[in-house]
Amino acid sequence: MSVVEKVTQDDDLNVVSDVVVRFAGDSGDGMQLTGSNFTEATALYGNDLATFPDFPAEIRAPAGATFGVSAFQIYFGSDDVTTAGDDVDVLVAMNPAALITNRTDLVEGGLIIADSGAFTDKNLNRAGYSENPLTDGSLDGYRLISIDITAQVLEATKPYGLSHKFAVRCKNMWTLGLVMWLFERNRSPTIENLKSKFASKPEIADANIAAINAGHAYGETAELPTGVEVYRVPRADVSPGLYRNVTGTEALAWGLLAGGQLAGVPITFASYPITPASSLLHTLSEQKQFDVMTFQAEDEIAAACAAVGASFAGSLGVTSSSGPGISLKGEAISLACATELPMIIVNTQRGGPSTGLPTKTEQSDLNLALFGRHADTSLPVIASQTSADCFDVAIEAVRIATQFRTPVMILSDGYMANASEPWLVPDFNDYEPFPVSYETSTENFTPANRDPETLARVWAKPGTPGLEHRIGGIEKNFDNGDISYDADNHQKMTDTRKAKVDGIARYIPEQELSAGQAGGKLVVVGWGSTYGAIHQAVKRSRQAGMNVSHVHVRHMWPMPSNLGELLGSFDQVLVPEMNTGQFVQVLRSHFMLDAHALNKVSGQPFKIREIEEAIAAQLEVVS
Repeated sequence: MSVVEKVTQDDDLNVVSDVVVRFAGDSGDGMQLTGSNFTEATALYGNDLATFPDFPAEIRAPAGATFGVSAFQIYFGSDDVTTAGDDVDVLVAMNPAALITNRTDLVEGGLIIADSGAFTDKNLNRAGYSENPLTDGSLDGYRLISIDITAQVLEATKPYGLSHKFAVRCKNMWTLGLVMWLFERNRSPTIENLKSKFASKPEIADANIAAINAGHAYGETAELPTGVEVYRVPRADVSPGLYRNVTGTEALAWGLLAGGQLAGVPITFASYPITPASSLLHTLSEQKQFDVMTFQAEDEIAAACAAVGASFAGSLGVTSSSGPGISLKGEAISLACATELPMIIVNTQRGGPSTGLPTKTEQSDLNLALFGRHADTSLPVIASQTSADCFDVAIEAVRIATQFRTPVMILSDGYMANASEPWLVPDFNDYEPFPVSYETSTENFTPANRDPETLARVWAKPGTPGLEHRIGGIEKNFDNGDISYDADNHQKMTDTRKAKVDGIARYIPEQELSAGQAGGKLVVVGWGSTYGAIHQAVKRSRQAGMNVSHVHVRHMWPMPSNLGELLGSFDQVLVPEMNTGQFVQVLRSHFMLDAHALNKVSGQPFKIREIEEAIAAQLEVVS
C-alpha cells in the first residue's frame, strides 16, 4: 500500500498512519547522517519509530558502484512500531546505483526523489542502466521528483565561498530539507546541531543550514507532480516520561555500566575493533566516570585474556566481538569457565562464515554461543530482542555472571546494534542492587570453596592477606583447588560446573507469552532481533481472527524451566530465525517438539509479511 492509498483527509491535510522512508546513495553522500537527523526530528515530533542503517562492506567503494550503496531506512507512525518496516513508501535515490539496488522494495505508486544531476552516462553505465530511468518511462508506476540537487545546492551555498567539492557535500542537507517539508518536521534541532558541530567553521555550518532551508523552500514553492503534498503522521499515544533515541550499542553499553553499579564492581572492557561490534568500545571509553576501564588490545585473543585477568583481579572483565572474533576468543572463554570467574562476552552477530558479510545482520552464532568451545564447557547465553532491550539484558548478564561466577554471553546482532528506537528512560532506583560479595574470611579458605545453593565458587581478590591462591586452566581438585589429574575428580568437576549452569534456571523468570494465550493452534517462537517482525505479524494475524500466539525467548541457555510445557500446549510450533535453523534444532532435541523452521539468511532482517505468510500457511496445514 503506497502513501497515497493510506491517506485520509483531515481539515484539508493528507493524514497517514505510518510511513517508510529510505535514504540511499554513495557511502560518501552522508545518508546515515541524513537519516539520523530525520530520525531525531521525527522522535521530537512524537511519532513512534524504528530505524535500519544499512552500510556497505567496503570502506570506500568507487563512486556510483552498486556495492557501495549506503542506505538508512526509518519507519515511523502513530501506532506501535517495532520494525524498520517492509515496503518503502518514499525512496531518496542520490544516484543510479541507489535507485537500481532499492527500487524493488518501493511500493507501487511510491514516491521517488532522485538527484538527476548524478544520473550521468558514467554513473548509469556503472549501475547497469542502458537508458536513463528518469526519462525512459520505466518509472511511470511511481511518483517521481527528479531534481538536479547538485545545481540547487551550488546555488544555495554560493554566498559562503566554499569550493565546489565542499559545496556539493551539502547535497544531503538539501535533500533532508525537502523531506522535512514533506512530513512537517521541525528543522530547528538540526540547525542547532550544525551550529554546534561546526562552531569553529561557521561557513560550513551556514552553508549546510542554507542547503536545508533551500530544500525546504523548494518543496513549498516548486510545482511538484500530482499527489506530492505535505503528509501529516499523527503523534503516537505513548506512556508519559523522559524518552531518548537509543541504538542497541548505546543501550548495551549503558546496561553494562548500570550492571556494574548495581553489583558494586568495577568494569574492565577489553576489546579489538571488528564490525559491527567496535562502537561498543567507543561508547564505553567516554564513560570513565562510571568506574569502567577500556582497553583496546592488539588482537581478539589478547582482549579475551585481558578480560579473564581483570576478573581474576576482582574487576568484571568484559570483552566483545562478532562471529570471527568470538571464534578466536574460544579458548580464553573456556579458561574463564574452567577458573569459574565472572565475565561478559558480547557477540554482535553478523553475516558469515569467515569474513562473510561484515555489515549485514544474521543470527547464525547461536550454535557457536551454546556449543562453540572444546570439551563440556557450558555457559549462560542471553539474547536481546530490541535495541532498547539491550539495556536490561546487559544488567541481567552482569547479575548472573557475578552471582554464579561464570562467563555469560550476550547475543546481539548488526541490526539491533545500529538500529535506533525511542527508549523510555527508566528510574534507576527501580532496579534492585545485587552487590558482589568478595571472599574475606581466611578460615578454611581454598579457592575451591562454593556456595552450596548456587554452586558458585568464591571470588577472592589475589594479594589479599591470607587469601593467596592460584588458579589456571589445568583441572583442579574439587576440595582444595590444587592441580589434579585424577579421573574421578575430573568427572566430579565437569558435573559440578554443568550443574551450576543448569541450576541458573531456578533463578531466572519463567517464560511468558508476548501475545496470545497458552493452548492454541500455533505459537511463533522467536529469539533476538526477530521480535519486532514476529510481534507485528502475530498482531495482524490475530486481528484477522487467526489462532496464533507469540513466545520470545531471552534466556537461551539455560532455558526457562516452564518453556517446554508452555510450547507443548500448542498444536504447532513455528520458529523464524535468520540462520538455517539452529534454535529449532535445540527445541526439537531438548523438548522433543515437532517444531517447524522459517529461515532467512540474506543479511537482511525479516519482513512482517514473510512471517504473516508463514503463519497463514502453517495454520492452513493444521486445519
